[in-house]
Amino acid sequence: MQLNRRHFTIGLATTAFATTTFGATAVRANNTYPTKPIKLIVPYAAGGGTDTIARVIAQGISQSIGQSVVVENNGAAGGNIATQQAANADRDGYTVLMANQGPMVVNPHLFKSMRVDTLKAFDPVTLLASAPLVLVVPKDSRFKDLKELVAFAKANPEKLTYASAGNGSASHLATLLLEKAAGIKAVHLPYRGAGPAINDLIGAKTDFMVTTFPSILGQIDGGLVRPLAVTSRERTALRPDLPTVAELGWSGYDASAWYGFVVPAGTPAPVVDRLRKATLDALNSPLLKDRLGKEGASPIGNSPEEFRRMMVEEHQRWGRLIQSAGLNHE
Repeated sequence: MQLNRRHFTIGLATTAFATTTFGATAVRANNTYPTKPIKLIVPYAAGGGTDTIARVIAQGISQSIGQSVVVENNGAAGGNIATQQAANADRDGYTVLMANQGPMVVNPHLFKSMRVDTLKAFDPVTLLASAPLVLVVPKDSRFKDLKELVAFAKANPEKLTYASAGNGSASHLATLLLEKAAGIKAVHLPYRGAGPAINDLIGAKTDFMVTTFPSILGQIDGGLVRPLAVTSRERTALRPDLPTVAELGWSGYDASAWYGFVVPAGTPAPVVDRLRKATLDALNSPLLKDRLGKEGASPIGNSPEEFRRMMVEEHQRWGRLIQSAGLNHE
């Protein structure tokens, strides 16, 4: 088809108009967002470690961005319902998902019913923070350190039981990773959330548990449970006396929890940038750093590209573990 001068001129004008219109829309979005409260969807029940971190950061963002950040909890179906809800929300920056291992990189390998491709359905905003998990036993447990626990488990396969916040939760997978690294096998007792699991651990109905610091810190301080090790590569400033699993002999072990913000794919870039800037402002405030530190978390605030790469790596890593462990899809 031959393109005459008139067609060419119209084409240029149309392109210029579209570019100008998009640019103007982007500028308006960046200048006006947000004009109403932002909903932060947390795919876990209230009171757990992820919820605690979410509320601390939401408060900081509210002060930075000049609008309320309202936390909405929904832990049904392992967080899949909340994830679906966030994926289907308007792409306007007013719905944000608190993203971490479970909904983003673990559940796609566990649940056949999951209808969201999390790596495609969301645009990353930033990785907020990471935090070690901690392995704890009842206060009167026979095990005084992790090496004793592992030695017993090796000599007595499937005699020990461990609690978790649920099938596929961070606490579950961190323990699976420990089993693989140490060559042991214990019996998994999944609960509906960290709270009931911790209650049974305190009552010595289970032998040990790996969980987040925010969910167990009060019980540690109160002497209701005894911590044996942390799961991060380095010791935590929150409990510098606690050794890491890696330094106790299982090098390479790392099962830190992480928390980030994602929005529905297609959210305008200026809106994402504005949300990220407000988030970074909050993360960099001394008050929020102190509050996160008291929860055992370290603020990060990386770029969307870095966050995406990390999620892809985590998706592959935990997928391999789930496959090797033979976990059934539900």
